[in-house]
Amino acid sequence: MADTVAYRPKAGDIPTLPGVYRFSDASGRVLYVGKANSLRARLSNYFAPLRTLHERTRRMVLAADSVDWTVVGSEFEALQLEYTWIKEFDPPFNVKFRDDKTYPYLAITLGDPVPRVFITRNRKIPGARYFGPYTKVWAIRETVDQMLKAFPMRSCTDSTYKRAEQTGRPCLLGDIGKCVAPCVGRVKKEEHKSVALDFASFMGGNDSRYLADLTTRMKRAAAEQDYESAARIRDQLGALEAALAKSTIVLHDDIDVDIFGIAHDELAAAVQQFMVRGGRIRGVRGWVVDKELDLDLGALVDTVLQKAYEDAVPPREILIPELPDDSAALELLLTRLRGDRGETGRVALRSAQRGDKAALALTVATNAHNALVLYKSKRSGDFVARSQALADIQEALGMPEAPLRIECFDVSHLSGTNIVASMVVFEDGLPKKDQYRRFSIPESTDDTQSIYQTLSRRLANVDQETTRAGDDDQAVKKFAYRPNLLIVDGGQPQVAAAAKAMADAGVTGIQLCGIAKRLEEIWLPDSDYPVILPRNSDALFLFQRIRDEAHRFAISYQRQRRSKDISSVLDGIPGLGPSRIRELLRHFGSVKQLRAADAAAITEVNGIGPALAEVIHRTLRA
Repeated sequence: MADTVAYRPKAGDIPTLPGVYRFSDASGRVLYVGKANSLRARLSNYFAPLRTLHERTRRMVLAADSVDWTVVGSEFEALQLEYTWIKEFDPPFNVKFRDDKTYPYLAITLGDPVPRVFITRNRKIPGARYFGPYTKVWAIRETVDQMLKAFPMRSCTDSTYKRAEQTGRPCLLGDIGKCVAPCVGRVKKEEHKSVALDFASFMGGNDSRYLADLTTRMKRAAAEQDYESAARIRDQLGALEAALAKSTIVLHDDIDVDIFGIAHDELAAAVQQFMVRGGRIRGVRGWVVDKELDLDLGALVDTVLQKAYEDAVPPREILIPELPDDSAALELLLTRLRGDRGETGRVALRSAQRGDKAALALTVATNAHNALVLYKSKRSGDFVARSQALADIQEALGMPEAPLRIECFDVSHLSGTNIVASMVVFEDGLPKKDQYRRFSIPESTDDTQSIYQTLSRRLANVDQETTRAGDDDQAVKKFAYRPNLLIVDGGQPQVAAAAKAMADAGVTGIQLCGIAKRLEEIWLPDSDYPVILPRNSDALFLFQRIRDEAHRFAISYQRQRRSKDISSVLDGIPGLGPSRIRELLRHFGSVKQLRAADAAAITEVNGIGPALAEVIHRTLRA
């Protein structure tokens, strides 16, 4: 492999100024767009020796045929130009968004002479003010139905409105009090627009002020014995309180903030956005990002915010899980998108550390994590996707047939103690949990020797489908049947250890490979270069899911062993029975914290006196 690519520009030709660069292929298609404070420093990373590059970066550099750049005046201008080029060229190696929904919004056409409120997915209506997005259309319909009782404005179509004007007869909504019927002159258009402005102000977060005003007006009308007006205002209050009951108060009622949660792994990221207006969650949005290049959390935040506000107005405060390197320039860009000038309208990016906002940010992050798990489960559970994944694995590894039975092995230990290994089984791309196996390893020098011992024990029974149980000769499944593919968690050293175990056991006809977590590459025995699967392929998703399941199963067994290990140590202490041992572990939460505790801390546990605490402390330290 050559040290670098032929189109590498001379270092002296690349400016040290901020700018935006583009990698293009031979046909002129833009493959990747990026920005830099110093173009020379950033591009030099791409033209380092190819063997040192991240695998996905190497694929992009090798696929490209040229690189060009544009110098700009500041980091902010670079951010703007990068955003424009990504939208224009849709480069395949930039982040891909999988927002498979067009979210519904509540729109009020305040720019019209007779404003209308309605539900739409079109974000480009001139003069309209939008609220949302919402995840469910029915939820908006319920909200509008309640709100029209308090703000009886027009919600009919243009054709219905014109027909009512021509006939002089309002529609049903006008007859039942959910519209003030400007179409037939019951109110002037100016009065109707005032109702629409109140509707928009209330939805914009001024609910507490409006409720207080209505309450004052109702009491004044009652004091003046205008009971008809008081009753009408009372009904408005009831409708508004019913509408507000559908959205939970999460923060102080004067807080407007967007909160982002991001959960990501090597292949994908799930994003959740909670829109809080007036202290209430007014909208929730979620989407999935496919990661072509290796991006850290800060770079993901940068890209996600540009996506989120490409057709929406940002609030003055945005909470994110991590501040990106160019946060100052990003704040300036979002402020420009907001259209405000001056310090009072400036958008602030923050990462909440404590308090109610931090608690809500944790909830958003949990939603993002669940969304990522659901996305991967759905993708792995789809029959067509599983079939394609198995076919792609067969082709990538050069197997004679698709691997209908796959076994994956992982090793877990705690600083070389309580060494265990796991074997998980997938058949037709689905887990067979009744055939999972756990291995206890008494002694091992490192992970490769642990892999060798585990595979040796498995391969000793590779052709033994059943064992006998009892005198009735009832067959009991042990390892079922031969796998088509064995996977070990690790790179070349782990694969070499597994191959040695296969050779020593005299087992042939089974494909072996390893998956290295850092770059998600697939290693084959006696190969100097890994097999690289496309980042968005179903095959790589299946490999990752199998590896993660083996890791989870190994970790759970290792924790169980640790718990039993500490319990056996504590069992030998006089006066310490099972109930007190459980109370100790429950109080400290983990074996590590219990070992680190001093005698005084141990005495805080119910039923543990100073003398017994001292004995426990000495025993654990010994």
